[in-house]
Amino acid sequence: MSTLSLDNLRAVNLFDLRSTVVVITGGGSGIGLMISSTLIANGATVYIVGPSQADLNQTCDKFNAAAANIPGAGTMYGIEGDIRLKSEAKRLASEVGKRERHVTALFNNAGILKGSFKRPTASTASAYVSSFFDDITQESFNDTLNTNAVGPYWLTFAFLPLLEKWKFSDDPATKKFGPQIIMTSSMNGWTKDSSTAGLSYPYMFSKSAIGHATSSLAHELLPLGIRVNGIAPGLFPSAMSLPGAPIDESGVAVVPPDAKINFEVPVEQGWGKPRDVGSLALFLLANWYVTGETVLIDGGTLLKHPSSY
Repeated sequence: MSTLSLDNLRAVNLFDLRSTVVVITGGGSGIGLMISSTLIANGATVYIVGPSQADLNQTCDKFNAAAANIPGAGTMYGIEGDIRLKSEAKRLASEVGKRERHVTALFNNAGILKGSFKRPTASTASAYVSSFFDDITQESFNDTLNTNAVGPYWLTFAFLPLLEKWKFSDDPATKKFGPQIIMTSSMNGWTKDSSTAGLSYPYMFSKSAIGHATSSLAHELLPLGIRVNGIAPGLFPSAMSLPGAPIDESGVAVVPPDAKINFEVPVEQGWGKPRDVGSLALFLLANWYVTGETVLIDGGTLLKHPSSY
């Protein structure tokens, strides 16, 4: 076997993302930041999208300073936007298109959790109506569905022309990585136990929707040669899973020593780590042969709790 063929299979070359351009919604915090920081560490140009330009700039400045110390590392840019809206999807694609010739991958990652219920105090219809109907607002449902499921639909199609341009580019990097859309769903798109989903049916419904959209859009986009895959995280430290928790210098929520997990996570470490989801993002970017799949990364949670995964 030649030295060259082995060299191509080394991790440092498989995951060399120099010349790639990646857009990540919600890329400035939580799981999105775990992914975006991993990608710039490996050479990608990353655009993170979020609701506050000031916060995005602060995040980019910090990570770009750290990346400057790594040979071959990439760069992070922030663009403020409301990913729930069709008009914003078009504007965001236009903004990136003004700066880049093409896009390698779009991560539809941004997500929120609203509308949690309190468990009924009695096994009666009135108690259930109080918990699941009276205490849940219409706004909670609308905002969660629009952020977690509807927005990714608009963004997927708004960015198709830039993803197609990557496919037809003569840049050598385009021969190494195929254009792709990656959805962040959740283990809770498949769970049958609301305790794993923060007791939020709006969240569960939205993640079920994006999980199905991943496979159906993968089928729809086959003629374009643009793949669609998904990541279904379990319990990772973030402002969503640990509201009010301090944030460390890498932007990850710090798990308090007394933090309780209200469901079973068989893997000993309990909480997922940045390297876990970051390495999965690297795998999906580098792999040409996976499409229409959502990869569950939940520490075995759904092996313990009823699900349809």
